[in-house]
Amino acid sequence: MIETWQQTLPHGIELSCRAAGPKGAPVLLFLHGFPEAAFVWDDMLLHFSKSENGGYRCVAPNLRGYEKSSHPAEVSAYRAKFLVQDIAALIQIESGTAPLKALVAHDWGGGVAWNLANQMPALMHKLIIINSPHPGTFLRDLKDDAAQIDASAYMNYFCEPQAAAELSANEFESLFAFFEKGVKPLWLTPEVKAHYKAAWSCGLQGGLNYYVASPLKPNKAGEQVLQNLSLPDAMLHISVPTLLLWGMQDVALLPHLNVGLEAYIPKLTYVPIEVGSHWVVHEHPELVQAQIAAFL
Repeated sequence: MIETWQQTLPHGIELSCRAAGPKGAPVLLFLHGFPEAAFVWDDMLLHFSKSENGGYRCVAPNLRGYEKSSHPAEVSAYRAKFLVQDIAALIQIESGTAPLKALVAHDWGGGVAWNLANQMPALMHKLIIINSPHPGTFLRDLKDDAAQIDASAYMNYFCEPQAAAELSANEFESLFAFFEKGVKPLWLTPEVKAHYKAAWSCGLQGGLNYYVASPLKPNKAGEQVLQNLSLPDAMLHISVPTLLLWGMQDVALLPHLNVGLEAYIPKLTYVPIEVGSHWVVHEHPELVQAQIAAFL
């Protein structure tokens, strides 16, 4: 059974959370991306909370700006340091002084997880990332790789002031269309659609503010912003054992993003999933579960 609650963090942010498994057991923490919500992990929570699959305490928060979590109005509230602060605080509440067994993250959740693992590696034994680019290679390819620049063009649209209203129109018609790009989403059943609509009806602007606040997006026409941007080397290294699962048919985040990661992640296990897209957690949940289980 999935339990749900509103978790107030010490710094005042409230996260709407979902969980399965006994409190006090080793914790697996799952972070979603855009335009998703914590419910996408429900099958994983139930699976890994079973005694035969580890008996873990499995927790999935809705990130700030999503579903019934806090939706700060200021764009600056969605900068990486505040997103990391949220998850670090939740880990302390759920896991106490013990590190997470693993932090599992997809898409924007991965963006938070890369930062957290870099800054506070003692909070986790292992890191598991699914189709979320490492900031070092993402910046590199947004500067110099024409295919990735083109694939990421949607990010600038998400920063436009009218984006939330347009994406919400006609019962989120154009937002659902993002799932249709590439592999046909056979997993997008009426029941799953209803979950998405319920989450999105709480507001889209918070999730879109991640794009607005981030410097990592393609230059607009005539701009050279990225050419003048560099990330300190100390921000890019990941010391914990890391599993990177990558749906190779992702049309937004191309596999070239994973070239050269060994320079940043010495304990990297890279598993390309040829049959998967960006939404591989939905498309092949048993395969993803098996890879996570083998890595744990």
